[in-house]
Amino acid sequence: MPTKATCMRHTEAPGQLEARMLKGRLPGDPEKNPVPSFSDPAKISSEDPQARAKPTTPQPPTRPRLERTLSLDDKGWRRRRFPRSQEDLATQGGASPYKGSEQDMAPPGPGPQLPSTLPEHIFAGDPQAPQVAAQGGCPSWELPEAGHPQPGPQPRSPLACDTHSLHSAKSFFSLLAPIRTKDVRSRSYLEGSLLASGALLGADELTQYFPDRNMALFVATWNMQGQKELPPSLDEFLLPTEADYTQDLYVIGVQEGCSDRREWETRLQETLGPRYVLLSSAAHGVLYVSLFIRRDLIWFCSEVECSTVTTRIVSQIKTKGALGVSFTFFGTSFLFITSHFTSGDGKVAERLLDYTRTIQALALPRNVPDTNPYRSSAADVTTRFDEVFWFGDFNFRLSGGRMAVEAILKQGLDVDVPALLQHDQLIQEMKKGSIFKGFQEPDIHFLPSYKFDIGKDTYDSTSKQRTPSYTDRVLYRSRHKGDICPVKYSSCPGIKTSDHRPVYGLFRVKVRPGRDNIPLAAGKFDRELYLIGIKRRISKEIQKQQAMKNQNPSTICTIS
Repeated sequence: MPTKATCMRHTEAPGQLEARMLKGRLPGDPEKNPVPSFSDPAKISSEDPQARAKPTTPQPPTRPRLERTLSLDDKGWRRRRFPRSQEDLATQGGASPYKGSEQDMAPPGPGPQLPSTLPEHIFAGDPQAPQVAAQGGCPSWELPEAGHPQPGPQPRSPLACDTHSLHSAKSFFSLLAPIRTKDVRSRSYLEGSLLASGALLGADELTQYFPDRNMALFVATWNMQGQKELPPSLDEFLLPTEADYTQDLYVIGVQEGCSDRREWETRLQETLGPRYVLLSSAAHGVLYVSLFIRRDLIWFCSEVECSTVTTRIVSQIKTKGALGVSFTFFGTSFLFITSHFTSGDGKVAERLLDYTRTIQALALPRNVPDTNPYRSSAADVTTRFDEVFWFGDFNFRLSGGRMAVEAILKQGLDVDVPALLQHDQLIQEMKKGSIFKGFQEPDIHFLPSYKFDIGKDTYDSTSKQRTPSYTDRVLYRSRHKGDICPVKYSSCPGIKTSDHRPVYGLFRVKVRPGRDNIPLAAGKFDRELYLIGIKRRISKEIQKQQAMKNQNPSTICTIS
């Protein structure tokens, strides 16, 4: 007869050990209904003739009933589909056994599933189970007893199987790239070069997130006219239907912003959702700038720096001026400037002066090093950065009078926009080289964004009869030719709470690897704003579902 130690060497089913401990018994204590041994036939002593004459067929142990309530983690763990032997072979052959649907991830049949990496035929009493285990398949959990070496090749640990090996420990339920232990040991986040694999801002890390080295950028400007009322929805503004995907970075500049700046930022966070965080926000009087970035990219940003310029010193309320925000992303430095120039049809010279004051007075960068100091100028802040975006209410008008402009606008859907732009003051001054030197603007295909009657699609009907104009613009400049590619440049005609229409641009910007010698933001973002925005989204969704439930499902059909 087998010894007592041999009979007690059976495999504990998942949860069986916990149940026995809850009942006050240790794994070696006897039970009233002992579970048959899971020992392989090869492990039964050859000196026992009864064992050779009557081989026992192993049966799967019954799953004990635990005396506790399953937690949420246990329930979620039970729903996972663990790989079996057939799926292991399919995976080794290059085909993935997972299809990605909920049905594929669900258990194949009713009843509890044994969450083990053991092949199915071991539990089915397949006599070839020892051979399969010896050939490299996932073996049973049984370990050889001390003093009784197991003949033949020793089975490997379940973690050493081809699909569950320590050398290729990839998760079946995550899309995150695996991190090698040796890379973490040798990696330095303090020093690095452009091509070093250990650099946090280096080429390898950049390629992992941006294989084509291009990021998607959203830049928008809007003169809110100081209105307290915000649009009921900002989807048309931040999430235009022309774009199939959202952008990596959102930069929103506001002139004459609403009195409750925090409410405005909360609405932006609520619209963009939980995948975006507020990297930084700055204000200068009623000029606001908000930077939202995808939350998995915050680790590659430097500290965000800002600077301001006031062009109308007489006014106590800073309504005219400029606000600049800069930071470095990987190895590319960005500068975003929002401005509100002097208003008036004939005040072109004053607007040119506002531009000159801005480029000379913006003190950026401060602590973040210049990526190319040899091409920088102390007299022009736009030369100290790789990519510059300047947007705002520049107040340049369409010359020629309102009658001439209205005659072109009355053409309906076939408005001759190039004919309107021939009278644009900004384009004329840029051709002369007196303003925005080195800047470009995407092609304009939308109607003038100023000046509308609030809540209507009609241009100024007051006694002043202001000429419709393209006062709101987005311009860009790059140190390297071709780094910035405009994708979309348009306005939002559906947002009518101000006399200006918001104007936005979608861009593709080339990003270069950098060195780990810059002061990083270390993942800093506005956590309080993030929580408020997400809670609002949840509460609105609950209200929407409740409203649908309250609707009467019955309908009255009439036959005429």
